[in-house]
Amino acid sequence: MAGERVKLVVSQRTLLGSAESRRLRRQGLIPGVLYGRTDPISIAIAERDLRTALTGAAGSHAVLEVEVDGGSAHSAILKDYQRDKVRGNITHVDLQEVRLDQVIQTAIEITLVGDSIGVREGGVLNQVTNEINIEALPLEIPQGGLEADVSALGIGDTLRLADLEIPEGVKLLDDPDETVIASVQLAREEEVEEGEEGVEGAAEGAEAESSAEDDAAAEDSGGEESEASEE
Repeated sequence: MAGERVKLVVSQRTLLGSAESRRLRRQGLIPGVLYGRTDPISIAIAERDLRTALTGAAGSHAVLEVEVDGGSAHSAILKDYQRDKVRGNITHVDLQEVRLDQVIQTAIEITLVGDSIGVREGGVLNQVTNEINIEALPLEIPQGGLEADVSALGIGDTLRLADLEIPEGVKLLDDPDETVIASVQLAREEEVEEGEEGVEGAAEGAEAESSAEDDAAAEDSGGEESEASEE
């Protein structure tokens, strides 16, 4: 399913700097920059509106129709954002203006779906690649990324990018034959059990060696007492 267009009303910022950014955040506004085809525009976005726009069906790949102070709309996509390391909320956002008739390059997420045969047999499913790089028109970028069905994966099997169904209009920038999406391996518990058996065997060997050394020491001690009594 391709991307969707979401309206986003923003205001232009004239005052810049860290102090001004903190003041905006206290008012529920997120400072940001709209990078256009000419000069960048410093903007402020209501946190609630930004969250609504980026949590819709298209998520972070939505095409945003950005209106600056009620003016004409700019088609844009989310370029980058920063989060507070403690609270996790967005503290700054960068938007990139795009043309809907020109392809762009971006990264999309890979979501594993299905119940793996290998997992049911006791294996562990490992996701090797979480996102891939693609090229597509802004409105052809898949909503929510791509799904990778792992139902048929048995223990020792590997799912590659070449095994996925790629929507029409999407060009892969990663090597489909070399990019591993997921694999199923033996559970680590079995490896641990084998390791424990080895440790137990070594311990038994050490105990046997210690017992032999004790016996030898006892024999030497008995011999010395015998020699002493003869004297």
